[in-house]
Amino acid sequence: MATKPPTSDIDENDLTVGDRKKVAVGVPAVLHALQMSYEQMGVVRSAQTLLRVNQKDGFDCPGCAWPEEDKRHIAEFCENGAKAVAEEATLRKVGPDFFARHSVAELRDRDDYWLGQQGRLTRPMILDEGATHYREVSWDDALRVIADELRGLDDPDQAVFYTSGRTSNEAAFLYQLLVRGLGTNNLPDCSNMCHESSGSALTQTLGIGKGTVSITDIHEADLLIVAGQNPGTNHPRMLSALEKAKARGATIIAVNPLPEAGLIRFENPQTPKGMILGGTRIADQFVQIRLGGDQALFQAIGKHLLEAEDREGGVIDRPFIDSYTSGFEEYRAAIAAVPWEELVVATGIAEDRLRHVAETVRGSRATIVCWAMGLTQHKHSVPTLRDIVNVLLLQGNIGRPGAGVCPVRGHSNVQGDRTMGIYEKPSTAFLDALDREFDFAAPREWGYDTVDAIRAMRDGRVRVFFAMGGNFASATPDTAVTEAALATTDLTVQVSTKLNRSHLVTGRRAIILPTLGRTDRDRRGGGQQRVTVEDSMSAVHASRGRLAPPSDDLLSEVAIVARLCRLLFDDVDGDQVDAPPTAPPLETQPAPAEVDRRQVERDTVEPGGADPAGVDRPRNVPHADWSALENDYALIRAHIARVVPGFEDFEERIAKGRTFILPNGPRDARTFATETGRAMFTANRLEYPEIPAGRLLLQTLRSHDQYNTTIYGKDDRYRGIHGGRRVVLVNEHDLGAQGLRDGDLVDLVSEWTMSNGAVEERRAERFRVVAYPTPRGNAAAYYPETNVLVPLDSVADVSGTPTSKSIVVRLEQVAAAARA
Repeated sequence: MATKPPTSDIDENDLTVGDRKKVAVGVPAVLHALQMSYEQMGVVRSAQTLLRVNQKDGFDCPGCAWPEEDKRHIAEFCENGAKAVAEEATLRKVGPDFFARHSVAELRDRDDYWLGQQGRLTRPMILDEGATHYREVSWDDALRVIADELRGLDDPDQAVFYTSGRTSNEAAFLYQLLVRGLGTNNLPDCSNMCHESSGSALTQTLGIGKGTVSITDIHEADLLIVAGQNPGTNHPRMLSALEKAKARGATIIAVNPLPEAGLIRFENPQTPKGMILGGTRIADQFVQIRLGGDQALFQAIGKHLLEAEDREGGVIDRPFIDSYTSGFEEYRAAIAAVPWEELVVATGIAEDRLRHVAETVRGSRATIVCWAMGLTQHKHSVPTLRDIVNVLLLQGNIGRPGAGVCPVRGHSNVQGDRTMGIYEKPSTAFLDALDREFDFAAPREWGYDTVDAIRAMRDGRVRVFFAMGGNFASATPDTAVTEAALATTDLTVQVSTKLNRSHLVTGRRAIILPTLGRTDRDRRGGGQQRVTVEDSMSAVHASRGRLAPPSDDLLSEVAIVARLCRLLFDDVDGDQVDAPPTAPPLETQPAPAEVDRRQVERDTVEPGGADPAGVDRPRNVPHADWSALENDYALIRAHIARVVPGFEDFEERIAKGRTFILPNGPRDARTFATETGRAMFTANRLEYPEIPAGRLLLQTLRSHDQYNTTIYGKDDRYRGIHGGRRVVLVNEHDLGAQGLRDGDLVDLVSEWTMSNGAVEERRAERFRVVAYPTPRGNAAAYYPETNVLVPLDSVADVSGTPTSKSIVVRLEQVAAAARA
């Protein structure tokens, strides 16, 4: 049997610090995964569940978006995948009695770990205005409250609809249709906070807002540069792919401010070498770069290659450059003007070491650059990523086997959500196709991204906040501002599997709609339904849960959205939506172009007005058989196939567990949907953070027992942190310079210079200092605890992504009296 949930929050007084690890996975990872699985699911349920993860007849892991090979291992999951499954498939439950015992104020004082450990939500709950406790509500009443609130808005832009990365393709497609049917494009999502910079840079330079490589390319690469990423914790199955590449002779360069165990050595628990013979050394070179110095590194590589080309010739791929690219001469001139001395200062790496890295790139026959949020959450992230593309273009490393760009996405369907239209700046082509399919005129005016949504709520311009999954209050920057913004709304709605902080930071009224998870059996319309997801490498496959849901009263995300569509668009005021509708039993558009967020597009069709052809309509809403869509997800896939290029014959292509790959112009045919019709070199001004004297540059990061805002446990064993989370990792020389010692307690105070020159301060209290091998001037601490330090207005140029890897902080020692 599973164990009971913890009775207390994490006690930071129990925190201990030991030696950091120099090897990842192995037997400890297996044991830890099995322990957490047993605690949450028990022995029998653990076996039933884990053997179905990522199998062709099973369900997609609710963790990361790393792809599977066609041939699957019997245990096709990693330690963190097992934790994610255990969290979702837990036997623990949170029902109406739980909310009767605990007031919202009491629960608000609990930490994210305790909240998540309580179990699965089982019934719709409502928090009435002025009430202290949530109370149970019927599905019929809950959905009518939401529909009435939405119908009562003065303007559809007074509603915001957030999406997390775990929503299926089918639910995401229906969700964006609901939102556009209401007349708004306010569809912020978690991509705004992670890989928006990737989409912006890649769309401009390559004409597609996603990666250009497959899992086979990873195996066949001659050189892999893994920059700003920690696969051992965030994408552990990636280590198996890197190991396979190493076995075939690949060189791997790790670029990161922190030494990470997974990039030092990998003990694969599925091979004798991993379990007995000491595993595989992963990184051949570790480039310990300063925070924000990655653009300078890639400019240094480009500069070295071009200098070698001028001396010797034959270094760059001139036929590729001449046939497939534009802007080369402008890039060459810009790089020539950058002095090596400044590249050394920006990176913190000596010139001879920079040239050594560049020589490794020069000698590669096929190069892939992988990255994650270490590169995307800086003010200059978009130029940084454009400079990565520049280096790859120099040697023709786009559209070649074993070569290309590989932004490694986080949640398992965050890329699919964007492909399905979850985007505040949709392309005209996508909206035109949507209009034709559903006989209405979708709004053309751009909506709010995540940061703009918070600003709009803060300023009183939003009355309804609706979240399809996720934990908005804990995931977003500037925690105090975000929570105050959510409190200004009339209604907050959370579609969730588990309790989290966002259920406790509410508008005047709040509703929790419990939903099925990936592991749950989804029976609708007399048959079992399946959904689909898209991984980091544009592969689409089916997912079908097998476990009995924690409650017979749960609805899927698809069913929730379909019922809301019926209420909003079909005027079914007299229907009882609690009763299952009768229906026969049954079973892309590439990501819209990313552009400068300051640009404004005004091609608006007012709801209820004329459609693009000039035909007046009595009511501008999408037309569909919502009851049929609720009960047969294949009908949703049929709509997707007619709207989103690449999904033709959708149903047939996912049959029998098959995976299909979406079209990718740069990879498939070296075609580029850019302004010039070619891949674009760009001339980017060198940027890097300048750290004031006596200050540090802080990056937020995950612990090993964590996935995004979900805290699985109290440890980060690879970094030697046990029993607590409020730590700040600082170079020992920086500690000495500031009069601090390892183990001291400090407050972290961020300093943000506003446009008027004034300096704002934000404070995160009582963090233990840990001496750690970071670059001088840099520090690191876990989120969401440090999200409070990230200013709302500190965002990346072009993409608007919060700059969570570039926070200027000072450390204030906690006085002895305050320690007690």
